Amino acid sequence: MKLLVLGGTRFLSREVATQAVARGWDVTCACRGASGPVPEGATHLPWDRADAPPAAVADGGWDAVVDVTRLPSQARSAVAATSYAHWVFVSTVSVYADNSSPAMEPLLEPITDDVDLAVDPEAYGGMKVACEQAVRSGASSSVVARPGLIVGPGDPTGRFAYWPQRLARGGEVLAPGRPEDVVQVIDVRDLAAWLLVLAESRTTGTYDAVGEPMALGDLLAQVAAGVGDADPRLTWVDSAFLEGQGVAPWAGEDSLPLWLPRPEYDGMLAHDPGPAVSAGLRLRPVAETAPGCLDSPVTALTPEREAEVLAAWHAR
Repeated sequence: MKLLVLGGTRFLSREVATQAVARGWDVTCACRGASGPVPEGATHLPWDRADAPPAAVADGGWDAVVDVTRLPSQARSAVAATSYAHWVFVSTVSVYADNSSPAMEPLLEPITDDVDLAVDPEAYGGMKVACEQAVRSGASSSVVARPGLIVGPGDPTGRFAYWPQRLARGGEVLAPGRPEDVVQVIDVRDLAAWLLVLAESRTTGTYDAVGEPMALGDLLAQVAAGVGDADPRLTWVDSAFLEGQGVAPWAGEDSLPLWLPRPEYDGMLAHDPGPAVSAGLRLRPVAETAPGCLDSPVTALTPEREAEVLAAWHAR
């Protein structure tokens, strides 16, 4: 199997390349290489995707291509150069216009121009819609995988890793919202393995690439068990109080990851993994994912701020 990975140095694309090499595939990673080296056993094909594809990309004779880009211009140029290959495009559940529902429609309007997300972060989903369209219209065969929150070793975002690290410290833990709020995550290793299944089988179609939906309380209990705490001390604090304390949802400074405004985001982390599982996706328990996140970078609520919010909650 001759595989072209567009990227290959960070998180998901690196995991895809690593696992493909382990399968004995002929793997080439086309990227600048600025984020680090490609996995051992893979070939590095230098390419800044702001430039036209080099001849080595177009003439590679690839069986399949895996791409994670969010920029429509990059998707269009790469598909045009390798349209003969089977394309596996990694999109996102952020393409859906209604985050309150787990339905796979309607989609956002496509944004066909490249937008700097530092200027307009809301453009992400629309650009991914345009990338999907470029892949479907340009490749001879293709499949689109739409992940939700990808977690596990190597995650640079800390959007899940906060919880294994916090629960491993023990003590009273600030838990956001309601324990019954539904969330889901997918381990990067499981997603990468499935993308290779899609590549090898030349599967077509569109799938939500997600883990099992579960109550946040159950997820935190599984994470705690995975890092050695069978009986975590969770104090559930309602969303209105957290907002009043200046705690942010989802990610970033002063945030509690996995906490989302409800009901407007009831569907974002509640998609159906059934079709993807039927197409070969295999999911590991969250407890097995948690230990691999103990050394991941995290930007979220600090221990000091957590203590302040808990103290304010108890003093109401």
